[in-house]
Amino acid sequence: MDPAGNTQAFRAFAQNQDAEATQKQPSRLPIFIAVGVAVVVVLAVVIYLAS
Repeated sequence: MDPAGNTQAFRAFAQNQDAEATQKQPSRLPIFIAVGVAVVVVLAVVIYLAS
């Protein structure tokens, strides 16, 4: 059994996993937009109830 072959296969697997992890990160922009809209709605309700 050749341990060098196993090490090379593992390194290729690890590098492939790292590359896939960086490519598949979802965008956080929709989350920021939703939080911003929620803050505006809450402020509008508070201002409406205060007046």
